[in-house]
Amino acid sequence: MKGTKKNGTDPKCYLQGFALQPELLTELRAMQCKSVALTRVYTLQQHQFEKLKPLYKEMLYTILHRLGKPSPEHISDNRELFQYVQKPPTSCLMVTVKEAKGILGKDVSGFSDPYCMLAIVHPSDSPFEKSSKGHGPLFRKPKKAVVKNTISEDFIQRSSVKKQTLNPIWDETFVLDMDEIETLGQKLGEITDLHSLKRIFKDAKKGQGQDDFLGNVVIKLEDLHCTEDEWYILEPRTETYPDRGKCHLQFKFIHKERDISLGTGQPAYTTYCGLLKQFVQYDISQHQEGSSAWKGELCAPAQTLLHLHATLNNLQPFLQDLGKWLAFSKLYQSLELDSNILLHQVTSIEYQWAMEKLPYQQVLYCESMVELLYRQAVSMEELYQQKHELADSLQAFLLYGLSLVRRFRDVFPPKSAQRLQSLLRVLVQMCKMKAFRELNPQTIDFQHKVTEALQSMEETVRALACLVREVKDDLNVNKEVWTKVFSSTVRVDVFTVNYLEFDALLAVEVQETLPSSTETQLSQEVADILYPLYLSLLDVHKAKSFIQNKDKVLALTVFHVRFRDALPCWLQKAYSTALVRIQRAVQVDQLKPLIENSPLIKHSSSAVDLATCFAQIRGTWNQLSWPDPEDAFMVMVKLTEDMCKITLIYCKMINQRAEELKSDNGDAANKLCVVVNNIEHLRSVLQKVPDQLDWAGLRQRTGHVIEEGQFRNTLYAQLQHAQGVLDRQICDAVLTLGHKLHADIENQILILADSHGPLPKPEDAVVSLMRFLEQELHYMNENLVQENFNSLLAPLWTHAIKILHRVSQQQVFSLEFYQRLQYALQCLEQCFHAEGNGLSLETLHAGEYKALKANLELTTLSNRELIQKYLDRKVTEQKRYSGEKYGAVTLIGSYKKEEQKLYIEVLNAVNLIPLDSNGASDPFVQLSLEPRYMFPEVETRNTKKKKAELNPLFEESFEFLVSPEQCCADGACLVLTVFDYDTLGTDDFEGEAFLSLKAIPGLRESQEPARTQQIRLPLMHPKPNEDNILKLLETRRSDREAQAFIKQRRQRERKSQEV
Repeated sequence: MKGTKKNGTDPKCYLQGFALQPELLTELRAMQCKSVALTRVYTLQQHQFEKLKPLYKEMLYTILHRLGKPSPEHISDNRELFQYVQKPPTSCLMVTVKEAKGILGKDVSGFSDPYCMLAIVHPSDSPFEKSSKGHGPLFRKPKKAVVKNTISEDFIQRSSVKKQTLNPIWDETFVLDMDEIETLGQKLGEITDLHSLKRIFKDAKKGQGQDDFLGNVVIKLEDLHCTEDEWYILEPRTETYPDRGKCHLQFKFIHKERDISLGTGQPAYTTYCGLLKQFVQYDISQHQEGSSAWKGELCAPAQTLLHLHATLNNLQPFLQDLGKWLAFSKLYQSLELDSNILLHQVTSIEYQWAMEKLPYQQVLYCESMVELLYRQAVSMEELYQQKHELADSLQAFLLYGLSLVRRFRDVFPPKSAQRLQSLLRVLVQMCKMKAFRELNPQTIDFQHKVTEALQSMEETVRALACLVREVKDDLNVNKEVWTKVFSSTVRVDVFTVNYLEFDALLAVEVQETLPSSTETQLSQEVADILYPLYLSLLDVHKAKSFIQNKDKVLALTVFHVRFRDALPCWLQKAYSTALVRIQRAVQVDQLKPLIENSPLIKHSSSAVDLATCFAQIRGTWNQLSWPDPEDAFMVMVKLTEDMCKITLIYCKMINQRAEELKSDNGDAANKLCVVVNNIEHLRSVLQKVPDQLDWAGLRQRTGHVIEEGQFRNTLYAQLQHAQGVLDRQICDAVLTLGHKLHADIENQILILADSHGPLPKPEDAVVSLMRFLEQELHYMNENLVQENFNSLLAPLWTHAIKILHRVSQQQVFSLEFYQRLQYALQCLEQCFHAEGNGLSLETLHAGEYKALKANLELTTLSNRELIQKYLDRKVTEQKRYSGEKYGAVTLIGSYKKEEQKLYIEVLNAVNLIPLDSNGASDPFVQLSLEPRYMFPEVETRNTKKKKAELNPLFEESFEFLVSPEQCCADGACLVLTVFDYDTLGTDDFEGEAFLSLKAIPGLRESQEPARTQQIRLPLMHPKPNEDNILKLLETRRSDREAQAFIKQRRQRERKSQEV
């Protein structure tokens, strides 16, 4: 010990020094970053340890259970083997300087200003003489010398200065690091002295200005136990003042840095608690059966291990008591422990709390003030967690204790009254604890809690339920046995007599035991007990159907009113149970069909569990058989709402499960197919709900209290909403499956339509596409139910048609290209129709199919076929044309087979439009047999020109040498074009008319007609750029014949007055 000089500087508090030095903030942040880095290193070490743990365990097992005499070259001592395989921790000595008494007073006032200096001295550096053997720390021989300039200032630690006192109190803790190279066992053999320099200096000026020496203590480390707490005499430097007082010191050997790769990664007190649980369970298993409860005395090895673990981990007494309380309070709920063990732990925690000896107040020496503050912050955070854990444990044990008190008749028989009394003492002491009051802000009246527990309805209801069951059994015996005996002998209905008696007695019991209504909500525990009582009373009440006077009003008629408050709890329990089962079912569902390759069962296990849950809910409804119609309707509404809610929750969970299980696109499709089947199965289950729950019967029961509209708007509306959600879920899933195939179908069609390189035959070109569709559709058909498979086919068909239509719009100058597309369309139609097993023809031929088919029919025709098609269209248009907007032409036509001549007589034209400036026209008619390539030798004929006439009279005849085959060919027609003659320019277009040669009289008849009729043809003007056949012919520029035809038609369109 030392005393400071008067002109010395007062030591500053670490916290104050930190607040005044901002540069320390940077150091603190650096330490926080270092902490993050250490956390990452710790995680890596944990991962490495998981790999090394089995090897390390095997090594320890081999050492512990070695057999046989070791060879000379092998190690025989197991301790040396353990020393070899272990990684030593960083060992330290923690010294707590508590106080000193009776020190010398060297100040003029008779007091001193003492402080302490501590250091570890190696024996080679120690000038102290070997002390003689004594019998305790107070009987050590004084040392004759004082260490001076033998220890570096870096290894000396100094306490605070206590002003003007002879009995200073420090209560400060220091950690003295040992040599990092040597292990603790080696140090205990080599380090002999702890030089606790207790020197007291007088605050008076001396030669060198040094503080005065008052005393010291030198202790051998090899003489110290794992923990030591003693008073030590301050030894003088000379014999002048031998009595220099004594000092109270506490020593602990601790591990400052452990090998975290072999640690649990948990706080030390948590590990302590776990070890304690294991030791207690083992000791209780060794405890003699039939003897009294285990008293809490651990065996010597367990006590030793726990003591070493607590000491080496610097586990404070509060944390040890906390760990013991957590362990014992948990074990008390499963094992037979003496309650006095808990009482002792409650008392210890209360003592530590009252003395404020909490862990965070134990300030250890640190290398810097910032490190000290950082460790204090971490310690305070751990303390908050420990307090929170203590609060939860106390509250949980209080609830558990009250639950035992509530059932004290069953738990504590009369011979175990002492156990109940011990438990009550623990609960009383726990509620009085200062820690319990501070950690639980709500004031708890323990007597009131006990009173509430004793007044609980649970025991009374259980007793009443037992009574009702006995009555029900007795009534069954009466009905099946005694009624026959009495009826056949004395003609007395003993069942009716007994039933009426029991009915009256039970009604009284129910009325006295169960309140008609409660102000507070029933707990779920009480409601669970009431449920079997209700079912038993319901069975008794239903037995009234066997009495003689069935119309008699019985006392138990309205017994259900007493259970109305419990009804919501029962329904909630049914919902919660079903929901938990569904969650577990989805968690274990691997989304595989219950029966592989089954054409009927394609859903997975969770769908079956869901249907089972719905069956249990229906069972709850049937069990309740609630007598009141209006209440029964509300129960049905709640059950329906719960089933619909579970349905929607299941859809969400099963989709999430599919996302968790999928590994690739193919696997995702498999899982999605099962999801669709599950939802489809669920939809079918929901559709049966109205029949299975007998909604029609309920409607009849509630007809006088519930209107039809209200009945439908509640029950049916809920069900329809849930079914609508399921339909959307199925539709979305099917579309998702379809989208997965869209890209592949498009690629196959693009490959089919590739016009580069040699063009294969249509039959060969579609092989790849059809093989792909056959494979995919076969898979979908096997893994989807028929309804969903048909739902999948429709969007796939629509997508394929869109792709084909888009490809067909390309301007490809190849007839084979369009023939392949047409053949592909035919194959797709057959594939999706599947001989009536797939999509219907109405579905297939809707939408873009008709336009695509018509377009492909045109694009696959040759140029001449297109011209014939065009002329057929014009003939059809001529027949449908009404009105004479541009005038008309009248003619007579006939055909003479023997001459193979076609006779045409142009009679007149009427109502022509004026095209000249004088308001008239100079018309003439041009006759042409089309198409030209079909009549190559027939020339175009013209009538005479009529000047200034809008209704010219021609009466001119023409002969055409053509065969009947030519006239009956497709597209063969007579085109009559009326022109207005123009002397200077080109003739103006008046209109045109088309007459099919097949319609000429005499062509089909065996004989010539006796009388030919006049044919009146309205003149038409073509609409520019409207006909798709002409557009298609325009793309075929290599054909001169087609281009000539196009040129003629475009000239007519340019002169047309149609817009």
